[in-house]
Amino acid sequence: MGKYLDTIHSPADVKKLNVEQLTELAQEIRNTLINTLADTGGHLGPNLGVVEATIAFHKVFESPKDRLLMDVTHQCYVHKMLTGRRDRLATIRQTDGLCGFMVRSEGPHDSFGAGHAGTALSAALGMAAARDKAGTNEHVVALIGDAALTCGVTYEAMNNVKHSTKRLIVILNDNERSIDKNVGAISQYLNRIVTNPTYNRMHKDFNSFLKKVPFGDRLLTLERRAEEAAKSMLFPSVIFEELGLRYLGPIDGHDLKALIANLEFCKQSEEPMLLHIRTTKGKGAHFALDNPEKFHGCAPYDPLTGKSRSGPVNAPAWQDVFGDTMVKFCQTHSKLVGITGAMPSGTGLNKLRDRMPDRYFDVGIAEEHAVIFAAGMATMGFRPVVAIYSTFLQRAYDMIIHDVALQGLPVIFCMDRSGLSAGDGPTHHGLFDIAYGRTVPNAVLMQPKDEDEFQDMFATALTLNQAVFIRYPRGPAMGVPIKEHPQILQVGKAEVLQHGHDVAVFSYGSMLPVAQDAARQLAERGLSVALINARFAKPLDTECVEKYARQCKALLTFEDHNVLGGFGAAVVECLADLRIPTPVARVGWPDKFVEWASDNDVLRERHGVTAEAGVEKTVAILKERHSDLRFLVVAATAR
Repeated sequence: MGKYLDTIHSPADVKKLNVEQLTELAQEIRNTLINTLADTGGHLGPNLGVVEATIAFHKVFESPKDRLLMDVTHQCYVHKMLTGRRDRLATIRQTDGLCGFMVRSEGPHDSFGAGHAGTALSAALGMAAARDKAGTNEHVVALIGDAALTCGVTYEAMNNVKHSTKRLIVILNDNERSIDKNVGAISQYLNRIVTNPTYNRMHKDFNSFLKKVPFGDRLLTLERRAEEAAKSMLFPSVIFEELGLRYLGPIDGHDLKALIANLEFCKQSEEPMLLHIRTTKGKGAHFALDNPEKFHGCAPYDPLTGKSRSGPVNAPAWQDVFGDTMVKFCQTHSKLVGITGAMPSGTGLNKLRDRMPDRYFDVGIAEEHAVIFAAGMATMGFRPVVAIYSTFLQRAYDMIIHDVALQGLPVIFCMDRSGLSAGDGPTHHGLFDIAYGRTVPNAVLMQPKDEDEFQDMFATALTLNQAVFIRYPRGPAMGVPIKEHPQILQVGKAEVLQHGHDVAVFSYGSMLPVAQDAARQLAERGLSVALINARFAKPLDTECVEKYARQCKALLTFEDHNVLGGFGAAVVECLADLRIPTPVARVGWPDKFVEWASDNDVLRERHGVTAEAGVEKTVAILKERHSDLRFLVVAATAR
């Protein structure tokens, strides 16, 4: 590690170091991050970019009394290292290790948990207002990225700053990126502030002047008025000042001396402050600078070259399957367009951006806007495809119902990361989309078993004049060939893969290999087992469910989703409506927030989302209701 980092056990140890020592500490932290994440993977680029800002916070403020909030919080690794968790850094995002985001259960220094963008300012404002009501004096500091300024909730909070508190500190970490390059007018606006030579020279000259003359402190009022006049002339709509945040900066976010001095000033202020800092995402690792998208959140890599340590993958990632499908269909459908919320590479829409940029829209971190934007395009005869992670689309639930489904508009939602995202944990698991999608009237919900069926579902969606949801998981697809001409599927019709009369196993989407394993194990016990690829959660194939419920002794369902409100719940509801008493064993995720782990298999074993768990549940049902079944004798003999 290093001579200074080894001495840091709490924020109090940071305060003992001078600026020169803190500068060396910053380099030691960078080296530790680069070498540790080479083994674990994680959010390398964002954390390398906020090393000095995090050190400066702990030099100036008193955590946990003073509160540090971060937007998204994937850049919290340095904060964790400085607050007594340095020795556990190698466990980050691993089973039973540190969370890769701030999480309140880890201790008082993580004052507010997060995983989605745009929450820091609202939460900080709530804390500041509560502090004012309580009459206490702690400081509240929100570190937000410039990408947060593409997020509507940030502006909702900013609109309330002036009327909610007199003391609040916002650090605007401007690195021009979320994961990909930021888009929109706000990004251009910040760039104009940073690059305007007149304002910057005037700001610098006034500060230099004040340092040289006697009684310079008496001229602060003059300096302030001149600064405001300059801003008024150069930027008639300085948004932060108009909304009640005194603007400072921009300053070099890697200059510890400047950071500490400005934060000390903010600390003494009796008005809300915004400190604009410029940082470089990935600073200290040449490969992270060269490839910021990859090293925003990365798998294990060689710490010298950045080359991935993972072996060759035999199947394309699901996001690339989607991206290639979009390009293919856009070539023959002139009204087809793709929309993403600041996630072109994560969703695979970067393929469309690069090949057919006129069909591609990135609206920034603004999922609600993305959905209504798509609805507006649909009213003009276009066929918008909204590509958003399952967990992020939760934010736009009202827009899906109110602006798309209620108006009968044909918007297609392609939902990546549906299911587990093991290293990220509960903020990123897509375990609720079947439930919230099933409640949308007239919507169609599909999940493919492989990439060829995905193409069929996409082609089918284009024939429908209604909201359509296609979900698929993170990671590699199945590696099957994709036929040249897609097949239009019958909506609401399942695919029967094999017949049987004792147990019917229903699989939804990517759980098919697990369902096949369960069917095999049940067959080895002497049972006749049907296997069905459900394809649709809505409309459910009620004829298929009824047929097998009437001829089988039990049904078994598999889904990569919460069991409450999911595919299995749809089967249970169907049987209840039909008054068929056949029992259903459901395998899915429990009614809780699922933790993070090294990989999906760890979590599946821990929570019983396995073939063995399905077999166990089914056998228990059969033993209870059909104790004379021949398979029980076979099983007993086998034992």
